[in-house]
Amino acid sequence: MSALPFEAYPLRPASYAATLGRTVIVIPHPDDEALGCGGLLALLRQAGQPVAAVQVSDGTMSHPHSVDFSPVARRELRYAELRHALAVLNVDEHNVLYLGLPDSEVPSEGSAFDKAAARLADFITEQQADTVLVPWRRDPHPDHRATSRLTAAALASLPQPPRRLEYVVWAWERAAPADLPQPHEGQGFRLDIGPVLAQKQRAIAAHRSQLAPGVITDDSSGFLLSEHMLAHFAQPTEVFIEAPSPISA
Repeated sequence: MSALPFEAYPLRPASYAATLGRTVIVIPHPDDEALGCGGLLALLRQAGQPVAAVQVSDGTMSHPHSVDFSPVARRELRYAELRHALAVLNVDEHNVLYLGLPDSEVPSEGSAFDKAAARLADFITEQQADTVLVPWRRDPHPDHRATSRLTAAALASLPQPPRRLEYVVWAWERAAPADLPQPHEGQGFRLDIGPVLAQKQRAIAAHRSQLAPGVITDDSSGFLLSEHMLAHFAQPTEVFIEAPSPISA
């Protein structure tokens, strides 16, 4: 898809990050944090703002047919890569809530959804979050959409929910016109991450299993990020949509 809808958003300076306060990022898969808002996370930490993370899925389905790496080994590999990436961004890699939901099957309703939403709400409260970062609600990957619904349910349960910023990952590549943000759905903007772009690139590189040639080599059907996809995240800006409050689940 064309990047023009996002490129038309107004540009905010890197100093804007400091206004977001204590922040929790909700991550569908390990690597989404670096791709979608690694620059913002680095800027938050530069400004002295605390950042905590919630890892939603177990990340095991990027190479589902590997024999050398069992599902447990794949999960631990991807969690280790997440911690490495967070450390690169100066985020406390130990302050992570792992929901452990199944990769490619993050629920959008039901008892598992309700339990995860309650855990997420408790974590956001414990962190005294001023801002929550979550994937754009119609980001094309189903786990991203489910993560958005999960976060919306968690925030709706709080008496004073924090502000919500939605970040873009797969909408750069796969969004249909109906998936794109509409004016009534929030205020879109681009954030200048030029001062920390190299740091963001190092955080992306920490996810070695997702980058060619990869570290899981016995699954020819396994997922690797394409160079074309990665080019979107080598730019000196990141895209966010500030959702109106409240937002329905």
